[in-house]
Amino acid sequence: MGRTGTLCNCFIASFRTPISICRRKKPLIPWRKLNLMATSMDPSDTKTYQQNVLVMRHGDRLDNFDPTWEKTADRPWDPPLIQNGLHRAFGTGREFRTRLPFPIHRVFVSPFLRCIQTASEVVAALCSVDDDPNAKSSNDVVAIDPSRVKVSIEYGLCEMLNKTAIRIDVAPKDGIFRFDVPQLEALLPSGTVDPTVEPVYKELPQWEETVRDARSRYERIIKALADKYPSQNLLLVTHGEGVGVSVSAFKEDTNVIEVDYCAYSELTRQVSLKNESFSAGNFVVLTESGQTGVTYIAE
Repeated sequence: MGRTGTLCNCFIASFRTPISICRRKKPLIPWRKLNLMATSMDPSDTKTYQQNVLVMRHGDRLDNFDPTWEKTADRPWDPPLIQNGLHRAFGTGREFRTRLPFPIHRVFVSPFLRCIQTASEVVAALCSVDDDPNAKSSNDVVAIDPSRVKVSIEYGLCEMLNKTAIRIDVAPKDGIFRFDVPQLEALLPSGTVDPTVEPVYKELPQWEETVRDARSRYERIIKALADKYPSQNLLLVTHGEGVGVSVSAFKEDTNVIEVDYCAYSELTRQVSLKNESFSAGNFVVLTESGQTGVTYIAE
């Protein structure tokens, strides 16, 4: 069933199927061509086109490679990426830039450090003025064009705040996950942060949200961000569970069983825009099982 609304509408829906996460294989990047359709004769005419949304997992997190790190960390629940994770994120960003048949206009990112670092590498690759094929990370980028992509931190994309995702012995003792947003924004490429964006989720979920609630949250935030920017293509940088939901919530009778580091799903829907209102069809999952690091099976 389709959707209608204004340019700022958000919608809420339910979620169905489970997911388990594996962290092994390097993601594969498929080549897919989409046809954009547009009619623009007069401002009052209806414009119809495809909106594309990518939902991406962060790169390789340090605590899965160095179990001793958390013993001395101030924030053991918020690990950074290892060097290979930075390189993987940058490489995925280069693949987006060179192989996707559409531009990415906006990036929304979970406030967890591993996601911020992933988004920073991807955005640096997308905004690089000179696309150097030998570049391995943002450190190799000489100059960027910040007008190409805008970035915003979105609490609704955060990790599941429960013991399924974060061990109780590393979680904050008071159950409050604190983030210094200006400090995190400073880690993103200069000029790419959009200070005018109001987040959909003004606050983090409460600690010990249920798995069901977290999965419903991921589905809601994907729809809400797409509806907030119906004329733009989006990249959402989140956690493995969020990528799994982006497939199973929009592909009937599907169970996601594997989401690799920097794996991503690709969703598309038709949007009709006229004056200040829009209508949109349902999302279609374009990612095939085993592609882009996401594996799923029919239930």
